[in-house]
Amino acid sequence: MSEQVRDAIVIGSGPAGYTAAIYLARAGYQPLVIAGAVTPGGQLVNTTEVENYPGFPEGVLGPDLMDRMREQAERFGAQIEYEDVTETDLSGPIKTVITDGGERYQAKAVVITTGSDYRKLDIPGEREFGGRGVSYCATCDGFFFKDKPIAVIGGGDSAMTDADFLTRFGSSVTVIHRREGFRASKIMVDRAQANPKIDFILNAVATRINGSAQGVESLDLLDTVTGETRQLPVNGIFVAIGHTPQTAFLNGSLALDKQGYIEVEGASTLTSVPGVFAAGDAVDSVYRQAISAAGMGCRAALDAQGYLTRLDPA
Repeated sequence: MSEQVRDAIVIGSGPAGYTAAIYLARAGYQPLVIAGAVTPGGQLVNTTEVENYPGFPEGVLGPDLMDRMREQAERFGAQIEYEDVTETDLSGPIKTVITDGGERYQAKAVVITTGSDYRKLDIPGEREFGGRGVSYCATCDGFFFKDKPIAVIGGGDSAMTDADFLTRFGSSVTVIHRREGFRASKIMVDRAQANPKIDFILNAVATRINGSAQGVESLDLLDTVTGETRQLPVNGIFVAIGHTPQTAFLNGSLALDKQGYIEVEGASTLTSVPGVFAAGDAVDSVYRQAISAAGMGCRAALDAQGYLTRLDPA
């Protein structure tokens, strides 16, 4: 059990967490980063080539980018622990964080960067072809499917936006939705339906993703009305059925919106509890990019630094 009261703890890793740690460490606060036990580094550790992160004109592998961020944070004095947070007490001037290993950490300031997770289809082939034809980020991976047939699964605004964006690359884009109607706003549906490169398969659910060592080759579909099955030839499958913010461990200790994202004050990273800050995809339900998460991690660190300075002006 750790009884030391630290200046700052960062819960989570990824671009937001590691950037917050870099800034706090360079300011002399020696933050503890509780990076997670299973996937430290966030969603990018499951991403192959990242071509849109500034400073890497030839691209960079997602795991390599996260390793370099972590090493940079450690260089300036951040301590990394690979555990999951299971319980918090964020009230009062000293915050308490408890991990799945039974460790109890305390700090004056806490930065939460636990991110969100893509909702999955949970069908055969999805995990196998992750990063080899199955994607959850059109802006990240659309370029890799130039002149290839693409499927987008979903019926909300994100699915319509992704489908419209992907027509820049794919030879065709097919939107697959389980119902006749859409959750998306009418203007987004109208825009997608007006795009000649977008086709729709409605009242259908994906049941299996097929492929080879070269990647995805087809998608099995089940008609929810007739019960008939069919196979759609595709090389890229973009799943756009929503995200789940990783905030359940907070157990009501911070104000969340109706979707479970942490609420912050305006353009700041201040949460509903003094001394607690939040950044990245646990807050951002709109942009969800590595670069925007990193920028928000920087802001969280500066907000936390300002808070700590006010606690101890000397």
